[in-house]
Amino acid sequence: MGLSEQQMATVTTVYLSALLPCALIVLGYWLGRVPRWIFMLSVAGFVACAIGWEVWLTYGLVDGLSVVERRPDVMNAAIPIHINWVLNSLADAVSIGLVGVLWVWLLYGRSTAAFTQWRWGAFFVLLIWFVGQNLWVELTIYQAQLAEGYQLSWAPLIPTGPWYNPVLFELDGRTVQLQTQLPWLLMTPLYYLMVINIYRRYADCLGSE
Repeated sequence: MGLSEQQMATVTTVYLSALLPCALIVLGYWLGRVPRWIFMLSVAGFVACAIGWEVWLTYGLVDGLSVVERRPDVMNAAIPIHINWVLNSLADAVSIGLVGVLWVWLLYGRSTAAFTQWRWGAFFVLLIWFVGQNLWVELTIYQAQLAEGYQLSWAPLIPTGPWYNPVLFELDGRTVQLQTQLPWLLMTPLYYLMVINIYRRYADCLGSE
């Protein structure tokens, strides 16, 4: 049995959001168009998201179901378990993390001022973007894998694990739970600090403001 139309859309979204932006960043860095600090931020973001929650949720390491147990065989064939966390972490780091940085840069008048020191405005821009996209992903792309009744693993950035996971709200029969919102809530201040530290270390001094 082949993929349904909805499953095909999900698979396409997962691969494109992970691989295409990553390829563009690598190519841009190789051609000298992407600053070193952006490339390093991509790498650091990938590691942080993988260790923070993606590996744990993929394999169900602590009292959780693996992704194989949460989706049909046809989806497991299209997105094998051992690359699932890699694809998700790539998308987290580039399609989500770097787009958040882009939003901050644009809203600060195309200035890198918000990357040199903590600014609450920039923090809230990242928070709104991270949580907003996560809500959209949970309600659309991954609802079948994250719906109520599927127990997810504990992870470093999901400290409450599956043991305390109330439904926050329901929309059109689809649920949003605390456990799936915690990673990006907790990641926001960590990511912003990571942006500041990496920018200070790797960005060129000239034209930084």
